[in-house]
Amino acid sequence: MSDSDSRPPAPAADPRLAAAHRRLLEGARSAHPDDVPTLVAGAARDLGAVEATLFLADFSQRRLTPLGAGAGSAPIDIDGTLGGRAFRFSTPVTTTDGEDQQVWVPLLDGADRVGVLRARVPAPGELEQPELVAALQSLADLATSVLITKRRYGDAMQRTSRRQPLQLAAELRWASLPPLSFASPSLAIAGILEPAYEIAGDTFDYAVNGRRAHLAILDAMGHGLEASRMANLAVSTYRHARREGGLGLAAMLRRVDEIISTQFAPERFVTGQLATVDLDTGTLELLNAGHPLPVLLRHGQAHPIEGAANLPLGLGGVDGRLATVRLQPGDAVLFLTDGVIEARSPGGELFGMGRLVDLLVKADASGLPPPEIVRRLCHAVVDHESTDLRDDATLLFVRWHGSGGTDA
Repeated sequence: MSDSDSRPPAPAADPRLAAAHRRLLEGARSAHPDDVPTLVAGAARDLGAVEATLFLADFSQRRLTPLGAGAGSAPIDIDGTLGGRAFRFSTPVTTTDGEDQQVWVPLLDGADRVGVLRARVPAPGELEQPELVAALQSLADLATSVLITKRRYGDAMQRTSRRQPLQLAAELRWASLPPLSFASPSLAIAGILEPAYEIAGDTFDYAVNGRRAHLAILDAMGHGLEASRMANLAVSTYRHARREGGLGLAAMLRRVDEIISTQFAPERFVTGQLATVDLDTGTLELLNAGHPLPVLLRHGQAHPIEGAANLPLGLGGVDGRLATVRLQPGDAVLFLTDGVIEARSPGGELFGMGRLVDLLVKADASGLPPPEIVRRLCHAVVDHESTDLRDDATLLFVRWHGSGGTDA
């Protein structure tokens, strides 16, 4: 089973579900962004729900906050709650409270975790329990698509997702990110950045084109707006080169090196890695530009991927020396920035590569999905430092399942 196969199948040809979908789609055509929670609640009533509330995850993925019509409900923690469990494991959770049932189902944009839908239904529901949960999950899937579309036209989702003010540098950073997670039969990708509300110079990017995945992780030196501007320019240059088609990793890396060197002072630079994964063969090709080594996770053991390094981007030292690894089905690679392993506790103890590898192996052995692996690892870094992070910390996790599945 791949990382995207955990949701229950929707009941076939269920007239209540068809009515709920129709109500949501027809209402969404002319709805304002702020109308979506009310539309979803109305569609949930077609399934027998007494009440339905959308909760969105905050930028640091520690809290779920009600959106719009459900704003009378209190925010809940992602760790240690039933709603949080539905979010963490991307699977429905049901509980009985007196005469009612509460059903929590994840809001998923593909594999990307947006939040959860909480529905309250009479117990027992008019539908049998498995069919009801499956119908609510199907409604949540459609609701997520509507939310993602309407998000472009208003600020309600962005405001709800902010547990605290977002610094301007972080606003630039989040605006340029791809979805935090992706999953297909052959590949899973998950990324995370901290400090979520102050992030500046760290970023990552990916694209799945045909049978090849393109990956990048970048760390612009410094802090604040200049670091965020450098990171924006670096990732935009990478995307521009990648989308031209036909360019190899070395050529794309040189493009980024040239633009950083011409647009910023000579002492400014960006470290990073560009990589590709062949989805049929599992061949990973990697170019390292002055960046911490990524970690290969295989059969419960992890070790750095060694390889020749180029100078950081902007210093004119890209000679295109590649590292190549033939991945085995189930292998994973964790890319990281130096803020992860260089985080210090109040007593001065480094987080360190050894601690990271140990936590990575344990999280993977627990069967956690990739988005939850990186969430827990990054939170461990933040909790280790105890106070505000001294440097940005970013993780990008990639797992190759093998070539058995065919990606749509």
